[in-house]
Amino acid sequence: MGMKLSHFNFDLPNELLAEYPAENRDEARLMVLNRKTKTIEHKLFKDIIDYFEPNDIMVLNNTKVFPARLYGNKEKTGARIEVFLLRELNSETRLWDVLVDPARKIRIGNKLYFGDDESLVAEVIDNTTSRGRTLRFLYDGSYQEFRNKLTELGETPLPKYIKREVEPEDAERYQTIFAKEEGAVAAPTAGLHFSKHLLKRLEIKGLDFAEVTLHVGLGTFSAVEVEDLSKHKMDSEEAYIKPEAVSIINKAISEKRKICAVGTTVMRTLESAVSSNHTLNEFGGWTNKFIFPPYDFSIANCMVTNFHTPKSTLMMMVSAFAGHDFMKQAYEEAVKEKYKFYTYGDAMLII
Repeated sequence: MGMKLSHFNFDLPNELLAEYPAENRDEARLMVLNRKTKTIEHKLFKDIIDYFEPNDIMVLNNTKVFPARLYGNKEKTGARIEVFLLRELNSETRLWDVLVDPARKIRIGNKLYFGDDESLVAEVIDNTTSRGRTLRFLYDGSYQEFRNKLTELGETPLPKYIKREVEPEDAERYQTIFAKEEGAVAAPTAGLHFSKHLLKRLEIKGLDFAEVTLHVGLGTFSAVEVEDLSKHKMDSEEAYIKPEAVSIINKAISEKRKICAVGTTVMRTLESAVSSNHTLNEFGGWTNKFIFPPYDFSIANCMVTNFHTPKSTLMMMVSAFAGHDFMKQAYEEAVKEKYKFYTYGDAMLII
């Protein structure tokens, strides 16, 4: 047995979990890891431009987070219930996969009412897991009106570790500036550091951008509960790589350019679509690829990522990319230097 869960444990002081993002997107801190020289530098995110040449590629995840957290009231008792929308199962019958909290009170046949006017109603159709339910939404109106209603009633699905109330700014800050394909319930956080100004500067320098889509699910936050990593099952997430991205990236591979995966979600998407000769294929469907050391990466030779929590699958992937010992050293340094961790935290560039 190779790497074990316990290899990915470290002490993370609570005060290093970022409750708020940096004031300006591109002024989060940036730790730069050079895998060849095994050196670590401390920069600001906007300094990332210094590490790239014209015609290098940045691959972005253009998924868009929808306001997935709703609060409703249970019929008769009026108990307040949190409903977290995971994914739409059927647009015609308005069936959704959701998580409910507190779950023990929510049984098949129960109705939940949303909004001050209770104009949106959901009926519990099925139990899927201890907290999972299938809901059918009842709403008088077209499909587009129904989706607008969900958006109006939902709030930004900040991860649970952020204990404060959601604020109006979160709607904008928990979304990348290149978000366009709606479908994620969590943001691809490495991309949150790019400002319009920084993207413009990178463009002027001659970098090329390719977009892929991976609709981040809550599985991103799922704890690994097996010591033997080969036995861990990842949740499936929907991903797309279009022909345009394939040609940009394959051209860069043939020209031996830097190809930078912005985020673990991009890295997983790319590695889910590798051809037998180590180039990229088009992709459309579901991926449950779990990357942990040792692993040979085929497409990207550089990545941007945030600082991840102990024992997370995200940290395991980054270890596979940076090298486990180097990664451990970098994380010790990050804790010592008080870098901010997790969703709204600081960033790391691995070259």
